[in-house]
Amino acid sequence: MLTRLDRKLANIRAGRYKPTDFIIADAKDSDVGAGVTATGFDYSVKPPRRRSRQEFIAQIEEIIQQDIVDIMLVSQSNLDLLDERGAFLGSEVKPAIRGNLETMCWGAVRHGTYTQTPSMPFRDANLARAIANYPTSGTDLALYSVSFSNDVERDVRTLNAFAEFRAEAARNNFKYFYEVFNPSVDIGLDREQIGEFVNDHIIKSLASVPRADRPLFLKTPYNGPKALEELVNFDSELIVGVLGGGAGTTRDTFELVAQSERYGARLALFGRKINLAEAPLHLIVLMRAVADGTLGPEEAVRAYHGELQKLGLTPTRALVDDRQITEDVLKVAAAKAA
Repeated sequence: MLTRLDRKLANIRAGRYKPTDFIIADAKDSDVGAGVTATGFDYSVKPPRRRSRQEFIAQIEEIIQQDIVDIMLVSQSNLDLLDERGAFLGSEVKPAIRGNLETMCWGAVRHGTYTQTPSMPFRDANLARAIANYPTSGTDLALYSVSFSNDVERDVRTLNAFAEFRAEAARNNFKYFYEVFNPSVDIGLDREQIGEFVNDHIIKSLASVPRADRPLFLKTPYNGPKALEELVNFDSELIVGVLGGGAGTTRDTFELVAQSERYGARLALFGRKINLAEAPLHLIVLMRAVADGTLGPEEAVRAYHGELQKLGLTPTRALVDDRQITEDVLKVAAAKAA
């Protein structure tokens, strides 16, 4: 069954891209790296309280039914629960699972110290089981993520693990998208150098991968316009996306959508920026409008606060604060566009 994602990717590859083809993915896979804190908060009660797993599943189902996001990324166990509810039956939203979870992604474990050391590869998803009954249930799409530490032994281990994953994916006719994080620890590089380091690792880690085993698209941190444009312009066969990073302000969220699309990304995957929002469904509507070019980032922040007021929800930040760009990587291009 063709999904909206399939059609958008086909348009992008054929050179028919328009802003409405910009792909929005919702990363609801936080349980694999965070445990209890993964589910976000229910802001409809006062004081806000953390959602249970079942409430989290219900929230995901609402977003699927809203039918705006193009990909819903979840853990394999939560995909089972969503399938039991028939959440994806007849839906245009493409389900995807976490194909691995390297240790840098364990950073939200309370009292954990995993992010203090260079990331190591780890995976426990069962691809054969995930695809066994697809498209009736399960999925044929996974996210595989890596980070490189400028350490020969660790980076060789990372590349070998990636090769093993690709071999298993090929055996099971499983597709994947490829995420390359910034280094998980300080390796002595500034922002521009990190962008170059990551771009080079993306290209070199795919150089020996035959077309049949290559990812559908990439996902990488937004390291500014220069790094993004370099990657986008290097190889027209690579479809480049950005990841959402930390929660930030609502302006950060909309600014990232606008800047990434402007400088050549064709996809954005958001986790905390959606999951920690006071009104996730309303945020998604406005993210789509920003990607389409019908609203500017600051307009969208004002519109979002208007929606919160209508819903009777108290915003986490006052409008004056939520309009601010707090992520340094977004500030320069935003000032130029003003």
